[in-house]
Amino acid sequence: MGFTRAELESFRDRAVPDLAGPDVRLVFVGINPSLWTAGTRTHFSHPGNRFYPALRLAGIIDRDVDRAAGMTDDDRASFVRRGIGQTNLVNRATVRADELDADELRAGAERLRTFVRTHHPLVVAVLGITAYRTAFGRPAARGGEQPEPLEGARLWVVPNPSGLNAHETTATLAAAYAEPARAAGLLPAEPSPTTADPT
Repeated sequence: MGFTRAELESFRDRAVPDLAGPDVRLVFVGINPSLWTAGTRTHFSHPGNRFYPALRLAGIIDRDVDRAAGMTDDDRASFVRRGIGQTNLVNRATVRADELDADELRAGAERLRTFVRTHHPLVVAVLGITAYRTAFGRPAARGGEQPEPLEGARLWVVPNPSGLNAHETTATLAAAYAEPARAAGLLPAEPSPTTADPT
């Protein structure tokens, strides 16, 4: 699947529906939709986005999702059955996330709080440290689990899977996404380190 430049431009400022079932356990939160995402109506959809390959590598999902064409209805149903939700801080499609201003991101934090109060996930994972710092007014925040929950949910900040984030690979993204998935009970807990028996 592909879009012409004119088609992509026509998707500017469009919203993408949230994905959340009645038993959502883990919600992945993007910054905002790309034009491609708006065109496919699928979060994290773009041929260069590594979100779905990272989820598959981590074992969080057991199927491939077509990053170019977007999710099928069966894909969406499988995410709902698995207890995985998806939303954005700002639900307005742009070419790049840096087109958003600080006020939009701060409003996005409130949007996310409302989403969490409505759906009651166990764990929330925000994909992008810079956007998180601005949205929640925490300029010194670091990646990983945050010290304060979000409306009762445990909160992680994990790397953004965009191909523009050159510091990350699919393998490092998979490792980062596995942490909140374990906390949500979607992956087995890592075995605790044990002391070798001296005898």
